[in-house]
Amino acid sequence: MQIFGSGNQAAPAPQAASELVKDGTDQSFMQDVVEPSKEVPVLVDFWAPWCGPCRQLGPVIEHAVTQAGGKVKLVKINIDENPGIAGQLRIQSIPAVIAFVNGQPVDGFMGALPESQIKDFIARVSGEVDTGALDALLDRAEDALSQGDAGGAAQDFAAVLQADKENARAIAGMARVYLAQGDREGAEGILSAAPEGKQNDPAIAGVRAALELAGEGENAGDVAELAARLEKAGGRDAGLRYELARALIGSGDLQGAAGHLLESIALDREFREGAARALLLRVFEAAGQNSELTKAGRKRLSSILFS
Repeated sequence: MQIFGSGNQAAPAPQAASELVKDGTDQSFMQDVVEPSKEVPVLVDFWAPWCGPCRQLGPVIEHAVTQAGGKVKLVKINIDENPGIAGQLRIQSIPAVIAFVNGQPVDGFMGALPESQIKDFIARVSGEVDTGALDALLDRAEDALSQGDAGGAAQDFAAVLQADKENARAIAGMARVYLAQGDREGAEGILSAAPEGKQNDPAIAGVRAALELAGEGENAGDVAELAARLEKAGGRDAGLRYELARALIGSGDLQGAAGHLLESIALDREFREGAARALLLRVFEAAGQNSELTKAGRKRLSSILFS
């Protein structure tokens, strides 16, 4: 995936490889990493001579940094000789690469990645990500989250926020990651920190609706127990479908909740004066009006109501 900025930008002045790649020590860390990172991101490669993947990554990351032409610098630290900084950062596996910006660690990866992924990483930490690439990352993150891969989604949402800290889709996405993991407090914290001008963005409003639904569904009942009762009833109980949907909402499973609400409506459109339909519309709002869940759900709802 190409995520470097457009070709209209002026190329940075050429720099010798010796200026961009150097060996560092615990004693020189402030001089080699912290201070320079206030001007340009500095990647720190923690390695050891006995580590095979480290020897594999070394020349690849050096080449990628050199090719970046000054967008980042690289400092290589042998942890056998310099265990101090690695210990402070709790490096437990090598190779480990940590990016420093303004004196602080902001991103990183472990293992010997291919050069294409290292270039993506360099582009991300240097802030040279174009709009199309951000949209692609957001699409990938939202798809990962819908597939249950909260970790992968979080990584991509964080990458977008690194480049655009006010991106509403990424803010909402990170909040959804917390919500999917059952951490409502964390999700609320993400939303409350959103810029004032983004508070009413549809993406953020949708997560807020999801939080409200999750709160209402916390005491809705046990998912496993309700599912067992529904199975015993042969799936033909609109009320149990509705209650199970409420319990699933409480656990953050909007997809599963929507499915049971649609089945409840199909079984009895007038159950509790249309309670299932009303709740389903709130699920659509919480999922986002442009989400695949909402698009497919509205199509299915129309089929049920007008067939």
